[in-house]
Amino acid sequence: MNVKLKVLTVGALFFIGGQTVMAQKKKDSLGEKKIDEVVILGYNKSSTKPKDVSANTTITADVLDSRPNVSFLNSIQGSAPGVTIASNSGSPGSARIDVIIRGISSINASTEPLVVIDGVPTNANQFRNLNPEDIESVSILRDAAATSIYGNRGANGVLVVKTKQAKFGSGFRFTYSGTTGVSFMPDNRYNIADARELLTIQKRRNVLLGRTLTDAQIADYPIDTNWKDVFFNADLTQQHNLTISSGGENLSNYTSLGYFQQGGLVPNTNFQRFTLRNNINAKSSNNKLTFNAQVGLAFSKRNQLNQETNSGINGNTVQNPLLGSLMALPYLEANRFKNPGDLFNTIGTNSGGVGNFVYILEDVLKTGHIPNRIFDTNIFTSTTTTYKITDDLSLTNRSGMDFKNTDQWNARAPWSYLAQVVAASNSTQYGGFETISNSKEFNFNSVTSANYSKTFGDHQIDLGAYLEYTKVHYLFSSRTQNGLNPLNWALGAGTGYVPYNAADPNKYVPSVSAQKVNAGALAFFGTLDYDYKSKYGFGAVLRRDASYRFAENNKWATFWSVAGRWNIDKENFMEGSVFNLLKLRASYGTQGNANVVAPAAGSNAMLLGTQIVRDLNTVNNGYDNNVGYAVSSIGNLSLQWEEVTQANIGLDFKVFSNKLEGNVDVYRKQTDKLYNDIKSSAITSFYDYRGNLGGLKNEGVEVALRYNIANTKDLRFSLFVNGAYNKNTLTDLAVPVLTGSLINEVGGTLNQWNLVRYVGVNPANGNEQFLDANGNLTENPVDADRVKTGKNYFPKYTGGFGLNSEYKGFFLDAIFAFQADLWRIDNQMIWAYNPAYMASGFNVSADLLNAWTPTNTITDIPALTAPLRSSTSDRFLYDASFLRFKTLSFGYSVPKELLKGNFVKSLKVYVQGENLAVWTKWKGFDPEGLGTFPLSVYPNPRTVSIGTNIEF
Repeated sequence: MNVKLKVLTVGALFFIGGQTVMAQKKKDSLGEKKIDEVVILGYNKSSTKPKDVSANTTITADVLDSRPNVSFLNSIQGSAPGVTIASNSGSPGSARIDVIIRGISSINASTEPLVVIDGVPTNANQFRNLNPEDIESVSILRDAAATSIYGNRGANGVLVVKTKQAKFGSGFRFTYSGTTGVSFMPDNRYNIADARELLTIQKRRNVLLGRTLTDAQIADYPIDTNWKDVFFNADLTQQHNLTISSGGENLSNYTSLGYFQQGGLVPNTNFQRFTLRNNINAKSSNNKLTFNAQVGLAFSKRNQLNQETNSGINGNTVQNPLLGSLMALPYLEANRFKNPGDLFNTIGTNSGGVGNFVYILEDVLKTGHIPNRIFDTNIFTSTTTTYKITDDLSLTNRSGMDFKNTDQWNARAPWSYLAQVVAASNSTQYGGFETISNSKEFNFNSVTSANYSKTFGDHQIDLGAYLEYTKVHYLFSSRTQNGLNPLNWALGAGTGYVPYNAADPNKYVPSVSAQKVNAGALAFFGTLDYDYKSKYGFGAVLRRDASYRFAENNKWATFWSVAGRWNIDKENFMEGSVFNLLKLRASYGTQGNANVVAPAAGSNAMLLGTQIVRDLNTVNNGYDNNVGYAVSSIGNLSLQWEEVTQANIGLDFKVFSNKLEGNVDVYRKQTDKLYNDIKSSAITSFYDYRGNLGGLKNEGVEVALRYNIANTKDLRFSLFVNGAYNKNTLTDLAVPVLTGSLINEVGGTLNQWNLVRYVGVNPANGNEQFLDANGNLTENPVDADRVKTGKNYFPKYTGGFGLNSEYKGFFLDAIFAFQADLWRIDNQMIWAYNPAYMASGFNVSADLLNAWTPTNTITDIPALTAPLRSSTSDRFLYDASFLRFKTLSFGYSVPKELLKGNFVKSLKVYVQGENLAVWTKWKGFDPEGLGTFPLSVYPNPRTVSIGTNIEF
């Protein structure tokens, strides 16, 4: 029996036949090398590395396996050039992950790449509920040669995900794998004051408790609460996977069952996921008919903070522990109140009293007080049937369905402090509310193609004709009950609802809402590939697309690409050279972006902008409160797709008997017809409306290198590095934005920081000093003193590096990821350095102890009483560049010869770390995220885990 079993046992070792056995990694490595030689492209196209004309990178399963990440996107950070992956939240199960390929390509439209799973285009719905252990490879398609085949959805690049399959004739295999780990909250560098430091600052400012205490009383103050330790604790992460695969002569089957669980570090937050996948491959005995069927089922449950999907409470200390833990007064005692009633009886409705917010936050985080529970059920299935009419001509149909059902319960429990306050403020007996919402989304995609492949002597030609149909159906409904009875209310049970009282119509009024969207797209396209003697190659794509979103005269658009290659190493004059591969390639083409409205994280962009080409009216209250109609939006019948034109020149090479391999790409990507504001006559009651106006350019260089230092039976050692540079420039903008902190003008970068220059503290009086527009010192800057910085919050440099090594069964793998030259304003630092916040009852940075005084004149901290005018300056503009130690894996694989005679064929034990360290100038919890003024970004946890893989 040839079965591979991957097992986790929290550090336990398996002793079989009196021997400690561990899995062998070398066999997996050989399999992955074979996958690397095949390039998975669009639809049913694939190529070998020497014949490929496109810019792409393939990431194989060894990068994804056994990583404690909910989404595979987190695991591929730093593994491919030209790809920026930034997690805007480390909350368990979060969909807030930015993926940008070759720079930001739009101002207002979607900038996320298309994700294709086993040939079926999908969206962010699958990120959360796709088990990374089921993925065989992820191909990142970057240039027009690779993405133009996706037409209206390929403008932002494409991620092609291929799941694992059983091979014909492979026999029977059974596997089990798992890891268990502990996650930790990363630290910040705000130097938040402890109790004695804060009381000292208060005393110096002569405010609050500090002014009433002597220096001795402050030194002996008995309470010093670290609220970060109160609200954040280490949490467990674990995953387990069972796999059964078998392959006969004409039938193969791969089945997996997975479980993943991650604690959220914050009380009452977590994520659980169950997955089931079945992939079947079949073929006829004469090989004319092949069939593939896939079913992926996933169920996930998560408890999350309201802040995860409600940015409106980013600055709310009452509901946001990321903020509250930093601003809570350390001289207050934690867990002072036994229950919400005790808290309400003590502070009443004085929720804004000095320091009281932290007690309310404690109550919010207690289990069941402010629940936010979400259940996702996903069904992803596809079938592919290919029939070879002749040896050269075949017909294929691939049809896929992606169904997602989401149920969410969000409530304010009637016994919670906030519910009691609302009830008291509204003079009602009962407080609290419960919102139950449900969404159903059905995505269908079908592609029918005819493919012809023929070799004529030294010539090979491949032709393809395709028809693609996409349909999306979406239903949403929500019900909110206001007024809950604490005696019998239970979340989601429908009990404890206080009925509406007609005698008092303002009390306990429920609300409902609903939405329905039907969306669709149609495309037909053709492909041509030509090869001569494996020396020269040519490829072309021509695609015609239609979208439901646009008016009839703009419903259709055409996209295309051409590409060529020259395998220089095949030329006679290269005979005997050090090159094993030397290939020059070039491509030029267009892609479209029909998703002109950017979606929220985890949602489908096809469901947005459904009425943007139509005039819409709304019902409202007019004169004398009479019901009337008003214009809510002006339609634009001329609206059409954003269009991206991209040119690319690349070089692929392998030298010194394949010891050194890599590729270099240079590209220019121009976006035109930007979805943007167009000025309108005020006679329409609108000053602007949305249309196609503007241009944006991205230019860059990408490099990827791998050096295989040793590759023998006992020793494998290789180093790899990849990096990319991207420059972003606005090329056309009818109405530039030249005021405010972020400006946009032709010739400048997108969202350029426009700030007053801060130069430090005036040693004469302790006030902030700035430079005016003419470079003169001033303490009172005005808006006209802002200057363009040339900086924005998109990284110019991205990449990663690492190593893969193995010596006599011991292995060590590491990946580092970096992003550089990105700049963000640190709001939290502004508050931590503001004495006015301290005087209002919030904690601040201990750095204020070094504030200017008549005896401390040389300092970078203004006087505690100085007027602060730095809100428009670059004082708190920080370089958010970082180098992250992304992952480290160390373990031992027992040589196969030691396992002969045992039913276990291999066993591997390893220790792994994720997000182990980060080097950055950013002072917050986490430098990641592509945001302007990041506040309360849930950091990526640091995780250390152990695991075991066993094969039978």
